[in-house]
Amino acid sequence: MTDLSSPTDRGVRVVAHRGASYAHPEHTIEAYRRAIADGADALECDVRLSADGRLVCVHDRTVERTSDGRGVVSEMTYEELSALDFGRWKGDAHRGARVLLFEDLLKEALAADRPVGLAVETKHPTRAGGRLEAELVRVLRDHGLADGASGLVEVMSFSRTALTRMHRLAPGLPAVYLIERRVRPVRPPFATHAGPGIDLVRKDPALVGRLKAKGLAVRVWTVDEREDVELCVRLGVDTLITNRPREVREQLGARAR
Repeated sequence: MTDLSSPTDRGVRVVAHRGASYAHPEHTIEAYRRAIADGADALECDVRLSADGRLVCVHDRTVERTSDGRGVVSEMTYEELSALDFGRWKGDAHRGARVLLFEDLLKEALAADRPVGLAVETKHPTRAGGRLEAELVRVLRDHGLADGASGLVEVMSFSRTALTRMHRLAPGLPAVYLIERRVRPVRPPFATHAGPGIDLVRKDPALVGRLKAKGLAVRVWTVDEREDVELCVRLGVDTLITNRPREVREQLGARAR
């Protein structure tokens, strides 16, 4: 079994942030296929529930930034979301990209010719509440992945409540507690990973050591600049989440030679 919740024998893990989103519109199947081709160890995605209970890969609460439509994701049916163009904002070359179901992304990862993990962030607050985590676990269970035995899936959130809920539903899945502005005084006791943003790491590099001293593996988002990659490697970061998986993988490879 390949455990993708910890560094592989290639060293620092590289996780594709919403796919290879430097080259393709985020959260589209094209972005994820490119990320797999670029050698990403895992694919990061954000999930929300549509009005009719479908698990879709969309970061924002609304669709304005990433599509040609308007509206709140949780108030739109999957059919309504599917009618929107999620590629045009990235340029005419990407027109026609459609909203991605999480289950379709999961199938894409499982069909890869090598183990490719999934780092799934449940987005909160949302009107879906606990239904979001329940649906995620249902889909994972349908594919035999909810018990965590495969090592292919990990869950992430800024919400301690969301991670606690996931732990109750699927205690075998690794949990990543995301940190944006500061280290919160209380983290889920079952979380094995901490995920500070790169801005926080730049301001407080010693944070990585403090987190590791607590027994936590550390992943940093979103690491696109060469100097940030170097900083994270020097600090002993275990996982880099990046929009540029190929470039980061090549930089890490060059350091190892």
